[in-house]
Amino acid sequence: MDIVILAVVIAVVVIGALGGLIVGSRRKKQLPPPPPAAPDITAPPAEPHVGDEAETPREEPRRTIEEVDLPDGSAPVVVEEPPAEAPGIEIPEPTAGRLVRLRTRLSRSQNALGKGLLTLLSREHLDEDTWEEIEDTLLTADVGVQPTQELVERLRERVKVLGTRTPEELRTLLREELVTLVGRDMDRAVKTEPEDRKPGIVMVVGVNGTGKTTTTGKLARVLVADGQSVVLGAADTFRAAAADQLQTWGERVGAHTVRGPEGGDPASVAFDAVKEGKEMGANVVLIDTAGRLHTKTGLMDELGKVKRVVEKHAPVDEVLLVLDATTGQNGLVQARVFAEVVNITGIVLTKLDGTAKGGIVVAVQRELGVPVKLIGLGEGADDLAPFEPEAFVDALIGE
Repeated sequence: MDIVILAVVIAVVVIGALGGLIVGSRRKKQLPPPPPAAPDITAPPAEPHVGDEAETPREEPRRTIEEVDLPDGSAPVVVEEPPAEAPGIEIPEPTAGRLVRLRTRLSRSQNALGKGLLTLLSREHLDEDTWEEIEDTLLTADVGVQPTQELVERLRERVKVLGTRTPEELRTLLREELVTLVGRDMDRAVKTEPEDRKPGIVMVVGVNGTGKTTTTGKLARVLVADGQSVVLGAADTFRAAAADQLQTWGERVGAHTVRGPEGGDPASVAFDAVKEGKEMGANVVLIDTAGRLHTKTGLMDELGKVKRVVEKHAPVDEVLLVLDATTGQNGLVQARVFAEVVNITGIVLTKLDGTAKGGIVVAVQRELGVPVKLIGLGEGADDLAPFEPEAFVDALIGE
């Protein structure tokens, strides 16, 4: 029994010693630093509240009625804003001699046709090969087969009779023959002033991409420059923004534009344009038709309808066909189809400054039997010029 008691005492002493060692080792370990105290944050001023949460109003200094400045009874000062300035109306360049001023724009056609022919004719010996080159030059310039044969035959005869050929004599000879070929006796005036009534009525037709709406706007400038008042009819209701484009052209020269809803009936717009032109006493009504493709029979029939509806007011004085000079022979195909639908009375050749095919003037006149009346020689607002055969040929031949 004594032995048991002794064993228990020893066990208790051992357990106590081990517990002391464990506590001592824990005390020797570094304790983690205490967390930092939260910083003092100044609370933001309280937001104003409404209803039950409204704060008690604070006392503020108030002025007495004697301290308040009262108005003296004079009328309040009204600051008037300056009225918006209306866009100024442009004054187009005069049309007289415009083609002469723009002659440098024909440099491409000049190099290919005029100077090319002069170079060939200046050779010492004009053999068959040279005459074939002259024919090729004319054909390349889109003069057309029949006119080319006629011109070469006349040049052969005159050169043979002339004998010696100085540069000046050759230039004179070639100028005379080209003017004859282009046609100096054709009536090229745009008929806008009928004797028995006002206004004159002009329809502008053509396929997409020829610059038809732009040409209509430029033609308005030509007529305004000649002292005529103009009303524009935006009957191209199929192309997006066509009416806006035409109206912008009109506003620049003070021409009134009649338009309808997009996709509306073009014949109705054309009819209203002539009606308003009569009421306003305008000199001319220009009707811009849709740039429909000549291969779509239904649309071509609609073009004929526009003309018939307009003629319920009065006969159409001019139907101008706008052709892109850079399209060459394809333009002649377009011309034939349009001529079958409406009575074409004149041709407007655009983009003539961008092509070496100046001979298209001759070819299209032969094809339709109607004159070229206007030519476009650039992108400027006043780059549409009345066609003058002598000035045109002089520009082709050069100095």
